[in-house]
Amino acid sequence: MKKILILLFLCIFGYGADVNIAAAANVAYAFKALQKEFQKENPDISINVSLGASGNLVSQIKNGAPFDIFMAANMKFAQNLYDENYASTKPVIYAQGALALLSIRTQTINLKNGLDALKDTKVKIITIANPKAAPYGQASIQTLQNAKIYNQVKEKIIEAKSIGEALTQTLKAADVGFIAASALYEDGLKKYNLEKGKNYILIDPNLYEPINQGIIITSHGKDNAKAKKFYDFILSPKAKEIFKAYGYNTP
Repeated sequence: MKKILILLFLCIFGYGADVNIAAAANVAYAFKALQKEFQKENPDISINVSLGASGNLVSQIKNGAPFDIFMAANMKFAQNLYDENYASTKPVIYAQGALALLSIRTQTINLKNGLDALKDTKVKIITIANPKAAPYGQASIQTLQNAKIYNQVKEKIIEAKSIGEALTQTLKAADVGFIAASALYEDGLKKYNLEKGKNYILIDPNLYEPINQGIIITSHGKDNAKAKKFYDFILSPKAKEIFKAYGYNTP
């Protein structure tokens, strides 16, 4: 019954779209710009995107969700679908994610001290994405471990379902949160007048494994020529420029 309800929701939500895309939550901030650029040359192709934690989206695809393309938060999730015959193309890197640490509570939190700020007794709650479902959550744990402070701060960690929810919790409740660097370009953050070194820092990429984000065309989308057009666009120089503008590295 749960599977049927999921499929009904997805079918209704995506009704009428030529291309249905499942995308990791961190892609949300760049997606509008990507879609706008794509539809300049393809105005008649309608796009629907469903955002979430990559692990959860993999489960939906395996349960029959009618997605044509999957833009994962790392290669592992995309490779899993390919290995189990849920994909018609091999995973390809479309962008490399970056991790940031954010706080809007600068009256009490001083990020000028970098990651050492997390050890401060004033920091009560640190939000990260669920490391079991979200690669950015895995990168957050790796960062703390490689910085040799994980054991000192682990009791402060609260897990969000996705990297998108981690941003929400960071703004609403947590003292500080690990977020996708791309989220710093979210329109809703402009009102905070964020300053690098004060409100946020970019995490040294040497502290976590590269977040190579993979894209596939699913088995469902293998005969969808319009999905192939969008897939090719995401791997194009124009799309790479957009990803770079939203804080990603590009292969």
